[in-house]
Amino acid sequence: MTQQGTEQTLVEKQIIFEDEQIRVIFQPGSSSELIFSFGDLITRAKGLSINAEKSLQKYDFNVIGVMPKQKSWFPAASMQNMFAEIQHILEQFTVRIAYGGSMGGYAAIKYAKLFDFQRVVSMVPQYSIDPEDIVDTRYGMFFQPSLNANMRIQADDVSNEREYIVVYDPYCPEDRAHFEKLQALIPHVHVLHLPFTGHDAIAVLASSELLNDFLRHTFDAQYFYQKMRKVKKNSKFYYRKVIENLLSRHRIALGQILKNNHFQLDPQFFDAKQKQTLLRALFNNKQVSEQDLNKLGINTFMPQESRSLLLDQYAHGLVFNVISQKIECYAAGVIELNHKFLIPLQAKGTGLVYVYLQDERYMVVMNDRQVMKLISAQEDLPSGMHPVLMQKYAGYYTVNYKQLLLSSDEYGQAVFTEQSGSQCQFVTELEDSQI
Repeated sequence: MTQQGTEQTLVEKQIIFEDEQIRVIFQPGSSSELIFSFGDLITRAKGLSINAEKSLQKYDFNVIGVMPKQKSWFPAASMQNMFAEIQHILEQFTVRIAYGGSMGGYAAIKYAKLFDFQRVVSMVPQYSIDPEDIVDTRYGMFFQPSLNANMRIQADDVSNEREYIVVYDPYCPEDRAHFEKLQALIPHVHVLHLPFTGHDAIAVLASSELLNDFLRHTFDAQYFYQKMRKVKKNSKFYYRKVIENLLSRHRIALGQILKNNHFQLDPQFFDAKQKQTLLRALFNNKQVSEQDLNKLGINTFMPQESRSLLLDQYAHGLVFNVISQKIECYAAGVIELNHKFLIPLQAKGTGLVYVYLQDERYMVVMNDRQVMKLISAQEDLPSGMHPVLMQKYAGYYTVNYKQLLLSSDEYGQAVFTEQSGSQCQFVTELEDSQI
């Protein structure tokens, strides 16, 4: 960097270029490096905000924040015009480094030659969003031929003299497809894997210290993995992403995550659907403890011991899950292991569906959106809620809500439907053993 006058350090953050697609902000600091920080679909232009602003300010970097105003992947025309306008700043710095994720990660690689970046740090970047270049249903809809013609990263955009660091999840097929295209162009790229986090590397690795290392530290894979592990261990978002991704791949590993890590998630951390999926995986693979559930931010309401079962056509017991507040079906062994949370529905002829919690009787009620809850038999029905009914026929029972029948499938999912048939018929343990 050439000698900077005292007057530059006094310059306030300011917009140095803007058009319909991008807003470019200069944030002065005391560093010898000039950092280009590219925004993404989420961190788009808003006032004078810059992507990763707090982390970059902490280390007093000189920063040019290139913030997208549209979902247009930094069109070449805008970038060329911006380059021409900011020469007075660029000429003061010989060391230039780029950082960005996703759309911003694409720009950091694509325009490295134009801005002469010595190092590029790119999180889960795209190679292109042109459907002719690559199939990606997440972003192909944003491709605009008038803005993005020939947008793919090409051999002329990269150089063996530049250093490229790419972080991505190799188990995310969409991001892996982009990376494989990039690796073919940049065989010397430094790769850091972040498994089971999908497209959320930026959120998982949010750390001022780690970002400083990415920008300044000599590349050493072992060093970076150690620093990444430290950040991950303190990231609630990381555990959420790993748990979500493990549900469909390695459900047994969930127990190890809960056993071997100390964390505490907020009750709002998972939405209702995620909680139900997570609980099913846990119930089917291990005995669930209250400590496990507390770690996951899931409140428990402890019932008394389980009683007799109604069985569906797959010999799964019909229960009320007091955590997910849903009627579900589980294998008998699972119910036995998790009897504090899974309460069998009692077959006592035609009438209202009740469950017993701590020696008190509760009605199962539901609204038209199939949201269930328990209310004491002595309480008034909440507005919009109606009782769930059980009807006894010769050899089987049905569970009804208005004109709908409860139906279960082989995976234990239970929903109310207008259909009828064997999937809507439940038998008692005794009746089932006599068939």
